[in-house]
Amino acid sequence: MQLVELGFVLVVAYVLVRPFIKRRNRTMATRREPIPAPLHDIVAPESGWEPGQLDTAVFAGGCFWGVQSVFQRVKGVVKTTVGYSGGDAATANYRAVCGEDTGHAEAIEVVYDPALVSYSTLLRIFFSVVHDPTQLNRQGADIGTSYRSAIFYANDQQREAAEAYVRQLDAARVFPAPIVTQITPLVAFYKGEEYHQDYAVKNPHNPYIQVCDVPKIAALGQQFPHLFQEYRR
Repeated sequence: MQLVELGFVLVVAYVLVRPFIKRRNRTMATRREPIPAPLHDIVAPESGWEPGQLDTAVFAGGCFWGVQSVFQRVKGVVKTTVGYSGGDAATANYRAVCGEDTGHAEAIEVVYDPALVSYSTLLRIFFSVVHDPTQLNRQGADIGTSYRSAIFYANDQQREAAEAYVRQLDAARVFPAPIVTQITPLVAFYKGEEYHQDYAVKNPHNPYIQVCDVPKIAALGQQFPHLFQEYRR
């Protein structure tokens, strides 16, 4: 029943908000080149990265379907999982989070190989392709704190890299308004429901996916062709 209700809501929402989403996507699509690369990065130890070492990053940038659609196509990313961060375990479920009073953001956990893709490169993709970091508690027609822009850092190195990059981008006035992305410690990441995992791959003809997420995938390929890879489940 929940899936049926979700599908009905998506169709109705698509009809109502399609003009607004298309206008936002046209604005984002005008970016042909990626934003400037970060000047600060997490560097490898003198001995190099450990063989098989994997690191984890957690981001929130609007509906997690689209965020996952981008990061799962980045070379060096081993696994992505959609879920919730910012609230308690008891409310880490889609129905509760949609009430917009849990403190959770729709988030994504990115497991990556730091020898192949750096944390700061993931930050660059996050700000350049994934979402609009100047929109407070929303992304386009998706409105609410669960759609907020946030970086949940796992350690001081991630915090310093994220804070430095935001300062760099704001100082250069890369965006037409100040960045409102929250940079907050990662307390916990809660895996989302199975039907949300790889949602865009499993539902490629969904109108929301076609309008909101397919353009992001195209932007990743255009702006970062050397990092783009096709994704297969």
